[in-house]
Amino acid sequence: MSELVTGEAVALEVRPARLPSRALAVLLDLVVAVAVYVAVTVALVAATSSLDTAAQTALSIAVFVLLLVGGPIAVETLSHGRSLGKMACGLRVVRDDGGPIRFRHALVRGLLGVVEILLTFGVVACIASLVSARGRRLGDVFAGTLVVRERVPAASAGFLPPPPPWLAHRVSELDLSAVPDDLWLAVRQYLTRMGQLDRGVGWGMAERLAADVAARTGAPVPTDVPPAPYLAAVLHERQAREARRAFGGGSPAGGWSVGPTSPVPPSSAPAPPESPTAGSTRPTDAAPPSVPPATGFVPPA
Repeated sequence: MSELVTGEAVALEVRPARLPSRALAVLLDLVVAVAVYVAVTVALVAATSSLDTAAQTALSIAVFVLLLVGGPIAVETLSHGRSLGKMACGLRVVRDDGGPIRFRHALVRGLLGVVEILLTFGVVACIASLVSARGRRLGDVFAGTLVVRERVPAASAGFLPPPPPWLAHRVSELDLSAVPDDLWLAVRQYLTRMGQLDRGVGWGMAERLAADVAARTGAPVPTDVPPAPYLAAVLHERQAREARRAFGGGSPAGGWSVGPTSPVPPSSAPAPPESPTAGSTRPTDAAPPSVPPATGFVPPA
């Protein structure tokens, strides 16, 4: 495990990628790039057969630079650090502060990668990665980046604290439909890591997240409730609603509810007792049935 310090002085635990996984990702990227380069070169040679040798050579060099140098730079820039090989190995390139990379980071990595990987067959990159404590090659050092693992074991997730019981009824009537998913994710990540944050930084982050949630629910944060318990209660209420919607929204089969006051289907309802008539031989003071009706209905005397 390693730590990245964000711009707000928050320490995030990450898993830097080591040499075997990085080498496999680079190998997959090179296989794809070389396959595309060969296909484009064959098509280009067939299309420019009428040109002279110098023009064909210049086009071949341009295609080489465009695909094997500019291609990885464009892919990492557009995918925010995830090439095809890194996606297959569960890796991502991030900045030193944990943020997504931009064009300048991908450009420095790509240009130095030509020397480290292509011209020296990966020897320089392997040596630099083995020497670095976080497995960085020279392109990562000069670009200020780090390759991290995105696929981590589920046990590494932090503990989500339960909300205070006395606060549950105060958030049960909130309209949570307007809160976006990325804000819910930020709230969950804060709650699972708030024990690792500095006290002042954690309080400020909780206040900002609580204000964002309250702005989308239309109800202000209660003045007597700290922001962290408020976020825990709101997140727990959202999870409870999702669980009720997924598992508890229907009634049993046949359309009949189960409970002490549930109606009985007409086909199984007990027949009402016969009222005495003038010519009836049944005594009017006969003892009532020993088992009362299931509906709880008591016939009038």
